[in-house]
Amino acid sequence: MAAGESTTATIGKSVQIRGEVKGSEDLLVDGLVEGTITLSDSRLTIGANARVQANVSARDVVILGTLNGNINATGRVEMRSGCHVNGDLRSSRLAIEENAVFSGKVDLIQSSGSAEKPTASAAQQSAAPEKPGALFSTAK
Repeated sequence: MAAGESTTATIGKSVQIRGEVKGSEDLLVDGLVEGTITLSDSRLTIGANARVQANVSARDVVILGTLNGNINATGRVEMRSGCHVNGDLRSSRLAIEENAVFSGKVDLIQSSGSAEKPTASAAQQSAAPEKPGALFSTAK
């Protein structure tokens, strides 16, 4: 493997973990995880076969399977088609594909590298639903 090339750790389909998962490398979860997942500077991918019942914290989070728990991402959260997410989300960027199911609150934060700008807050407020915790639908 070349220097600087990153690898991804994998929790396979038949693996079940109950407790705390921490790491400093990218992680693909395709099994069952209950508890917490913390990957401060890494990417977490929840695979199509995954059943995760945990609060997750990572740089980037990509969800293809099922996640019941809150998401805290310093970078981007992607909800892919066919995923099911139930929990509150805090991130600087969010992408939700068509046919993704999401129930929870969204808190979009400014990147840590930029100063507070009123225009970003105004844009977030105008996009906010009237009822807190309202269901976001991606169906057209």
